[in-house]
Amino acid sequence: MLRVGTCAFADHTGVYPSWLPTGDRLPYYARFFPLVEVDSTFYRPPTAAQCARWTERTPDHFHFHVKAHRSLTWHERDARPRGAQIATAARALAEAVAPMAQAGKLSALHLQFAPWFMCGPEARDYLQAACTALADLPVAVEFRHRSWFSDPQRMAATLDLLRDLGVSHTCCDEPQRGDACVPPVVAVTAPRLAVVRLHGRNAATWYVRGSHSGERFRYRYSPQELAQWHAPLQTLDAQAADVHVLFNNNHEDSAVRNAYELASQLRLGYPNPWAGSLLGS
Repeated sequence: MLRVGTCAFADHTGVYPSWLPTGDRLPYYARFFPLVEVDSTFYRPPTAAQCARWTERTPDHFHFHVKAHRSLTWHERDARPRGAQIATAARALAEAVAPMAQAGKLSALHLQFAPWFMCGPEARDYLQAACTALADLPVAVEFRHRSWFSDPQRMAATLDLLRDLGVSHTCCDEPQRGDACVPPVVAVTAPRLAVVRLHGRNAATWYVRGSHSGERFRYRYSPQELAQWHAPLQTLDAQAADVHVLFNNNHEDSAVRNAYELASQLRLGYPNPWAGSLLGS
């Protein structure tokens, strides 16, 4: 089954009515989309109380991806967990997302590795240790360094590793500039779930580090660019039980608009967030 949503639910400028309290944005968002990635957990580890609130405030059919804290994915260069530290971090994460998992709403823990997480023995060993520690939970892995897919042999070895670990490969749409990017490798490594994450195609801002990540992902996909994904999504849908498409071009309302536009193109029947008089077009 194909599901479409966005990465984050709180930052979509112009999507929510002005009268809506900030704390009510998630249930409002869930009126229109069946899927979201929680990315605030990348900056601060989630708590069980938070995950319970998110679970309780969304419909039964709603699905969550939860982004793992940056310390678990090598974003903190001088504080990479080792051995028992990996197990401790994994246990804390599992305990936090337990309310979602118990409600059947947790589709994936998203491990988005740092751009300097390069393919090699150390990184492969770490990936195996982290995924093994999280083996009781669904995991999706996103690489951000080209070395994991630099040639056909390396690509095959990377996908085989993910298959052996039983985790979902994340296919990315992003600017192809430099080494801190990966090509859009359309492949299923876990039959339960395939993941597609669209970051936009703004090569000029891809390496910009500003005060807000939305500036880096300032991009609006055209209808023609969205249509380029129809065939790849059909390929994934034929091989995986679920295919989750997440838009990360979170500048103003671009992610929500593109998510709704793609869902409309695919005839998924999502309600229009801009219908009626609440919001403008």
